[in-house]
Amino acid sequence: MKKRRTPIEVFNLSFLDVISCAFGAVVMLILLAKNGEEADFSQSANVAQITESITESITALSDAQTTLEDLEAQMAAQQAKLQSAQQEGASNDSKAQALAADINRSQQNLQQLNDEAFGLEVVLEQRKRAAISVGDAPERDDEVGGIPVDSDYVIFIVDTSGSMKSMWATVISSMREVLNNHPEVKGFQVMSDNGEYLLPTSAGRWRNDTPAQRSGVLRAMSVWSGSSNSSPVEGIERALQVYAKRTDSLALYVFGDDYSGGSYDLTLANINRLNTDANGQKLARIHAIGFRQASRALGEDSLRFSTLMTEVARQNRGTFLSK
Repeated sequence: MKKRRTPIEVFNLSFLDVISCAFGAVVMLILLAKNGEEADFSQSANVAQITESITESITALSDAQTTLEDLEAQMAAQQAKLQSAQQEGASNDSKAQALAADINRSQQNLQQLNDEAFGLEVVLEQRKRAAISVGDAPERDDEVGGIPVDSDYVIFIVDTSGSMKSMWATVISSMREVLNNHPEVKGFQVMSDNGEYLLPTSAGRWRNDTPAQRSGVLRAMSVWSGSSNSSPVEGIERALQVYAKRTDSLALYVFGDDYSGGSYDLTLANINRLNTDANGQKLARIHAIGFRQASRALGEDSLRFSTLMTEVARQNRGTFLSK
């Protein structure tokens, strides 16, 4: 079995000791060697130059550090100004957005106030006019209470919302008055503001005008529980789509107290389109009666209904009255 030789370490502790001693001896010889006064002067001069150079370097380093600190301070100040400017810019953007929002709200409020003022003027003007009067005239008058009653067919479109139900006795009384002001018609129908029929069995057809039919409709009205979205638009459109082109003498009576729909212009445009024939003539008269509880002030929804239906009636040969 071969013996493993211990590896030779050249740079071991003993070797380093020898080198250190030799280096120390050389240093001592240099220090002890004397090469004359000129050599001493030269060495002293060199030492002085080195010392001066070191001093200058230290001074330059100190100046550089000072300059660096000044630059860092200036940079910090510039960054602070930049952050302040950015914050101020963000604040200005927020203020501009808030101002724009305020302007938009003010414009909307102004438009709403204008609509309400217009509606109020219409209601006040209409309330000065005579309401539909009760009558059992043996012959038809051309106009009763400001509403033409010359149509052969009549459709009632009635808002069945909760607010109207609180005035339901007045609504039924008003319908009786309108029927009485039409002593004889060829047919009539009753629909809700959603376009639902009071008596579904007669959907799409006319109810014959007889005393029994009139009494039956009024009795059915007293227990009607139809749904409503407080907008007469659907009922008007349904009535025009189903009945307008089937007669040359049709009148719609819209009973309501508020309007929860959208744009007046779009609504008017659609109603006018459905109520106009190919020759540009109106197919039906559209009248409206606005209801309001005597104990309640005229609210925004009532003004919206008055505003819409006044214009619908004006553009479709009808009349708007307020109860």
